[in-house]
Amino acid sequence: MMFTIIKRLKIKSRAVICTYVLIGCISISFAQSTEKIPLPTNLEQGYPRLYITQDEKKDLQKTIKKETWAKEVLQGIHDRIDTHVKRHQSDPEWMVSRLQMHWKTKAANIYVNGVNYSHADGEAPVPTVRFVGARDYTTPYGKPDLEDILPYMDDPRGLYLPNRSKEGKPFEWVHPAKTGRIIYSINEEIIGLARDAAFINWLENEEEYAKFSFDVFHKYMEGMSYRSEPIDLLNGHIQTLVGFTNFQVIHENVLIEIAELYDFLHPYIEAKYPQHIAMYDKTIKRWTDQIIKNGVPQNNWNLHQAKIILKAAMVLQDDRFYEDKKGREYYIDYILNVTSARQWSLTKFMDYGYDKENGVWAECPGYSMGVTKDLTHFVEDFNNTFDHNILPYMPIMEDAVKMLPQYLFPNGQTVAFGDSFYGPLSSEPMNDMIRIAQKNNNVELEEEFTAMYRLFADNEAGQKKKPGADISSFFASKPLEINPKYKKGNLDDYVTQTFYAPNVSWHVQRMGKGKNGMMVSLNASLGNHMHANGINMELYGKGLVQGSDPGKGAGYLQPVYLEFYSQFPAHNTVMVDGVSSYTEMLSYHAFDLMGQYPISGQKEGYYKDITYSDVYFLEPETRSDQSRLVSIVKTGEETGYYVDIFRSKKQRKGDKFHDYYYHNLGQ
Repeated sequence: MMFTIIKRLKIKSRAVICTYVLIGCISISFAQSTEKIPLPTNLEQGYPRLYITQDEKKDLQKTIKKETWAKEVLQGIHDRIDTHVKRHQSDPEWMVSRLQMHWKTKAANIYVNGVNYSHADGEAPVPTVRFVGARDYTTPYGKPDLEDILPYMDDPRGLYLPNRSKEGKPFEWVHPAKTGRIIYSINEEIIGLARDAAFINWLENEEEYAKFSFDVFHKYMEGMSYRSEPIDLLNGHIQTLVGFTNFQVIHENVLIEIAELYDFLHPYIEAKYPQHIAMYDKTIKRWTDQIIKNGVPQNNWNLHQAKIILKAAMVLQDDRFYEDKKGREYYIDYILNVTSARQWSLTKFMDYGYDKENGVWAECPGYSMGVTKDLTHFVEDFNNTFDHNILPYMPIMEDAVKMLPQYLFPNGQTVAFGDSFYGPLSSEPMNDMIRIAQKNNNVELEEEFTAMYRLFADNEAGQKKKPGADISSFFASKPLEINPKYKKGNLDDYVTQTFYAPNVSWHVQRMGKGKNGMMVSLNASLGNHMHANGINMELYGKGLVQGSDPGKGAGYLQPVYLEFYSQFPAHNTVMVDGVSSYTEMLSYHAFDLMGQYPISGQKEGYYKDITYSDVYFLEPETRSDQSRLVSIVKTGEETGYYVDIFRSKKQRKGDKFHDYYYHNLGQ
């Protein structure tokens, strides 16, 4: 009888929880509808349109004649493709035959075993595009030069590739599952060359470049038009991640290059091959729908997917041209304002991930800084393309960029807990904010981020390097023009003696700058790309991060990551009875901040020669209470010391041993 009552209570509880969830969904939907980002108007109807329009062509040609950097970019593109274009006139099969396709079998159906390619079957009327070999890109096999690729390679033995692990790197046959991303990389390289040729044809009206570009593009797109979504034979999570060319939809970047190619080649196609346009558009839409259908909505994936979707959408025609009404406006609105299972609207995505109080994104530092950089670039790219500024609808972005220096150690390296690595702070987000401000005549915003940019760009190694030999260098990547009247900022404007980010369970204390500065960073495991590390510490001294974090090693799909890099023993922490562990990657194990001095973000009104933090953590595997009190005491301009008191005790007694791990530089 007692069992029955308990069971009924559980069922009732579930019903109540479901009710709350439904109410929450309704309120979220309402909130989104009130914050809808308006779509751009007066969309360009002609081609090209991604980076430049036909009317702007003469201005670009003038820039190339006038500016040395632009001449060098154009020459670099010519140097990369001219040999291939010239060869194509006498041997049109040479480049096309090196595309990685099912040349003989014409397979339409792809099957994977979890994270590895399995096989393909079915038969399309034409050769189809091959799928990548594995989700993990680590492989002893190398990507051969184009000259060394077997033409029309479609052999039951697999791929013919150089084995880099053997002396002399001999070529040998290998199953695709052991080749990482080589299949994809070869195709991406060839599509990139065809994209460059399409641009040169548009710029210089040289038809041989158009012919080269079209032959590659048409063969690839025709083959992709018959490809279906890969099927996971294990019926696992990977089924929700796969794209048409990759195990992860966020790696479908070749679609961006396809869009760029199509954009510049469109006038040529309209004139010579208009009968294929419907097939090209349909294929791009199917591919885009696959990216929307799969993925992970609540982390950096959502933004990476949106970047690809935006480029693909921009080369489509308006909604009215398609029977299903899914054209340019549909997809642009989708990434800005529509939420589905695996692709959230931009507003919901940002609302979920950013701490509104401090601008910290809810992932480890490496990924957090990457998301902020990608978002500012997304806004800047959107602004350039549509002459439509969406920054006012993303107010958190200013705080998100301004908080980035809080990640810095006194030597200018960023903290590196979770799947991060040590390195300098990128000035690209500040660069983007300046460009956005300049385009929209926002003097206040320009001055604010110019001060920040000058502070950090001056410290970047090679920050004056020439633009790369890529078409993007003519547009979004052209040299930034800084207004000389705006002064350089001060580091103290952007960092504070203590800083706490509860959404990633991270607390930092710092004193001083440079070699004699002091800093200690504590983190638990809350957010994405986190490790099972308990109360982890990074410690700075004499110009170096001496108590360092291991990062992710060779990669988070490698066994050594799962068994060591992401686990307690790799970190500066305490492990209980040799078994402390919990779920890494997307983790929900935070510490509680019990006390700190001074208060996070405080800039004045405190004693500057001492700081401390006191945190509590429940170690879940052994149900142990852990606390860590860390303090910095400054005793002179060049001297000081740290205090680290770690307490650890099992709630249910029976303690065996509590191992204190500390990895100093060189250990």
